[in-house]
Amino acid sequence: MEILHKDNGIDGKFYILVDGKEEAEMTYEWMDRDRIAILHTGVNESLKGMGAGKQLVVKAVEFAREKGIRILPLCPFAKSIFDKVESLRDVL
Repeated sequence: MEILHKDNGIDGKFYILVDGKEEAEMTYEWMDRDRIAILHTGVNESLKGMGAGKQLVVKAVEFAREKGIRILPLCPFAKSIFDKVESLRDVL
């Protein structure tokens, strides 16, 4: 499952395409130059139960680590992943 990324400096998203159709996404916005807020995570039925949502959160964490920024998980799903996976919390 390949995770793609779009960012325009104001907001962005990580998303998964299947056969050219977006089947999962996690949206965020830049709070300031050092922090993004995850706003929403959505996964279509075709990917349910495959860990797609968690993979999107992990990709955002990798992005944050690369950029040296922090994440504010406003999305309840993303927050639940951070609550469950201690190794991801260094970017909070």
